[in-house]
Amino acid sequence: MNFELNDEQRMIYEYGDQVAKKFTQKYWLEKARKNEFPRELWEQVSADGFMGLMVPEQYGGAGLGMMEMTLLMEGLSNNGIPLLSLVVGSTMALPVIAEHGSESMKQKYLPDACRGEKLFCFAITEPTAGTNTIKINSIAKKKGERYYLSGQKTFITSADESAYALVVARTKPHTDVDKKTDGFTLFVVDMKAKGVSMTPLEMGVVLPEQQFQVFFDEVELTDDDVVGTIDKGFDILFESLNPERIVVSAICTGMGRLALNLAAEYASERVVFKGPIGAYQGLQHPLAEAKTQVELASLMARQAAWLVDNDKPAGEVSSMAKIAAADAGIKAVDASIQCFGGNGFTNDYGLYDMYSVVRLLKTAPINREMLLNYVAEKSLGMPRSY
Repeated sequence: MNFELNDEQRMIYEYGDQVAKKFTQKYWLEKARKNEFPRELWEQVSADGFMGLMVPEQYGGAGLGMMEMTLLMEGLSNNGIPLLSLVVGSTMALPVIAEHGSESMKQKYLPDACRGEKLFCFAITEPTAGTNTIKINSIAKKKGERYYLSGQKTFITSADESAYALVVARTKPHTDVDKKTDGFTLFVVDMKAKGVSMTPLEMGVVLPEQQFQVFFDEVELTDDDVVGTIDKGFDILFESLNPERIVVSAICTGMGRLALNLAAEYASERVVFKGPIGAYQGLQHPLAEAKTQVELASLMARQAAWLVDNDKPAGEVSSMAKIAAADAGIKAVDASIQCFGGNGFTNDYGLYDMYSVVRLLKTAPINREMLLNYVAEKSLGMPRSY
């Protein structure tokens, strides 16, 4: 095993350090507290060529892989400037279109998306289905040569900023299929099309990207909007879920690492009694334990990325990475807040805002309990629990 990054990977990982000289954590926090999309940061990352990191060069991308996307997200998060829109667009939507879309679809959507001119969101979660994707009710009914999509999605990141959504819908009711995973189709949907509407969700999490409920009312689609094959979209869908878990892991480890660095610096300077509070083992040990867990989770996320890039099964490792990274991120931020004392709850340092983000990622995009169920079944061979 070679743990050393090559020159290109090191540059990608360190890009967060470079862009943070202009767009600092303070910038991100200001946008997040106003729930305002970080447009200037998005445009800078786009201009620097990172939106299409996993898209082939012939369509305007960089032609790189999951490892590079993981390093990009971790490097940005190390500096307190994670971009969830990169998760739903650059990680989940664009590579799926590049792999399974028709040639005309690739030419139509990917170059603009790689330039950051057109954003994509990813629409799968529904209020009545939640984690149980099999139970989604959004359906695209075929009438003649066209499909008409109706249904509701929820917790759709940056729906308001997105030109298009990659939507998971049924094209056959669950009562009409032989296998429960049949009858699903992925569509590219124009977010300004007739019949598309949305309502923002009021969230307590401090993020610049808003969450939305999105409604589809007889939205007209054609075969040109289909990604992959009609009724066979479930396998394609799951190709995007491992990458999602991996980059979410990278966000958690990056945010945790930043919190620990801030705490270590503060504790080394803060004097209350005879010397710096960083000399107290009561503060050192929680921070050191959290640091250990962050770095272990980071390694597992990179292992998962390597598996994806080498076309090997990545479900177990991706799930474990997400479990470990969310727990490590929470532990790191919590220990850092404790180190700061009352200052940890002020807006000056942003630690409590960071906690809301890492705590969200313990539950979303898939909750810790379902991942543990998966590991118990797949890794330990235990009976299926759901």
